[in-house]
Amino acid sequence: MKATMGSARRLRRAIKAAATRFALAVLLATGAMALGPGTLQQAQAAPGDPPYDGQYMRLAAILGGLHHLRPLCGANEPQVWRDKMNALIAADNPSAERRKRLIDEFNRSYRAFAEIYRDCTPAAEAIIDRYLSEGARISEDVLSHYGRH
Repeated sequence: MKATMGSARRLRRAIKAAATRFALAVLLATGAMALGPGTLQQAQAAPGDPPYDGQYMRLAAILGGLHHLRPLCGANEPQVWRDKMNALIAADNPSAERRKRLIDEFNRSYRAFAEIYRDCTPAAEAIIDRYLSEGARISEDVLSHYGRH
């Protein structure tokens, strides 16, 4: 009986590891743009939105993902990423509709990662590293192209 229970545990771990690798592959392939249950979507820019709107939407999704993943992987940052999102919105002063889309991107990403990751895994740590790098790159790009000089 012990061998059977051990085999069942190994099988569950193998299935979980395979599912994690699959989820990581999907996330990396799609850039984790505003993932929702069973769908991949990106918020659509509206007429009159700034030229950096797509980059801001991506940054909102990154911040939402980090808001879930960083504390999950041991960072003592309960509100850092939500605060950064609020600062992004305050600095941009978007229209009510655009503000809603930014918040929706943040929340959609947060929920998607919360569904996939309940424990810190090597895949979650890889996403954190990628998101920190990508978020910094987007921020620098927007500031260098559109910031006040």
